[in-house]
Amino acid sequence: MPKFKALLTDFAWKDLEIEQETLDKADVELIVATHTNENALATLAAEHQVDAILTNWAKVTQKVIAASPNLKIVARLGIGLDNIDVAYCTEHKIPVTNVPDYCVIEVAEHTLALLLACARKIAMYHHETQNGTYDLQAGPLMRRVSGQTLGIVGLGQIGTLLAERALALGLRVLATSRSGKTMPGVETVDLERVLSESDYIALLVPATPDTRHMFGAEQFQKMKPTAYLINTARGALIDEAALAAAIENGELAGAALDVQDPEPPDLSKAPMNDPRVIVTPHAAFVSVESLENLRSRATKQVVDLLEGRTPENVRNPEVLG
Repeated sequence: MPKFKALLTDFAWKDLEIEQETLDKADVELIVATHTNENALATLAAEHQVDAILTNWAKVTQKVIAASPNLKIVARLGIGLDNIDVAYCTEHKIPVTNVPDYCVIEVAEHTLALLLACARKIAMYHHETQNGTYDLQAGPLMRRVSGQTLGIVGLGQIGTLLAERALALGLRVLATSRSGKTMPGVETVDLERVLSESDYIALLVPATPDTRHMFGAEQFQKMKPTAYLINTARGALIDEAALAAAIENGELAGAALDVQDPEPPDLSKAPMNDPRVIVTPHAAFVSVESLENLRSRATKQVVDLLEGRTPENVRNPEVLG
């Protein structure tokens, strides 16, 4: 009999070799869910009386958490904690961990790639040539990226890396910063100035009740009609119906969305089916290096806790007292 049991709710990679190897060394049996709905996860947790839950995207609700009295840790295979009932975990002295820095380079690079794709009309030209039109005048004339303005909403780890890369390309960079963080070459401003002055706006803040639909009809009306909105953070930050209407009405030029609400989105409806919108499948975090880092560190957090050590990145540290 294994000493411990861990439930993996879901995963976004091809195999579980890294997780299995790490857990085997600590005599932890890995139970892999085949369905991610609340009832299925709660049933598995109760049936196996799991000591740990590892989750990628699946919702770890109060019902799932309460299903196993043995539960000692919930580890997020990612950064955001909006799919975990952290408050309930805290109430029951269960540590919640994440890996907040595993993919910051990848997300910064993906955000910049989307900016450049919008600026240079990459998707439009690709679509036209694939459909037999080889014409550099197939779309509106492009502007040089150098000298344009990028507005970053959220100057955290990813925002800082994006700003460094944008400055190297000659972009003027504005940023909002709730923490008051500053950096050389970046002008820290309020959201109103980001909206009115930016040619590209990148959203890099977490999804919370306060930030839900922080970009809606009112904000779009304040943007330049030539501006692009780029979201590699969380889909809930944007009112997608309002975005579709704003693009249709010419209030902004287009958007690039790596995240949507819900996921997967309905690709047959606006704004997802609008040729002025670039859509990627929540892929900004992905690279060989980032996934290896994420998987090994999250699994080690579980092992550390089960073997009596304090894991890294406990997001509710008050439970450790």
